[in-house]
Amino acid sequence: MKPYKNKINRIRSFALSLIFIGVVIMYLGIFFRKNEIIMLIFMVLGLLAILGSTVVYAWIGTLSTRAVQIVCPNCGKATKMLGRVDMCGHCREPLTLDPSLEGKEFDVAYNRPESKKEASKKK
Repeated sequence: MKPYKNKINRIRSFALSLIFIGVVIMYLGIFFRKNEIIMLIFMVLGLLAILGSTVVYAWIGTLSTRAVQIVCPNCGKATKMLGRVDMCGHCREPLTLDPSLEGKEFDVAYNRPESKKEASKKK
């Protein structure tokens, strides 16, 4: 299992990868210069990936402004936290603002609504 990262950083990494994917798709379109329709399809798909990246960056920017800013007890740096549990963006220390979760092992499932968590336990 790959290590868990801060939610804001994961979403920003996804948006950055969309930009690179869009550029690669557009570059692949160059190989079809003889067939303009296929080249145009690749160019439009690449442009859509880049526009999708712009939407994701705008969305995470607005979400980031509403995130709770806290100081990590481990490294002492300020980080933003989304949900009930998250990781420090600098040192990957598990963080929570919920007193009932303090001392428990880090689990992403704590961010899901309780009804979904109870349903998964019954299965």
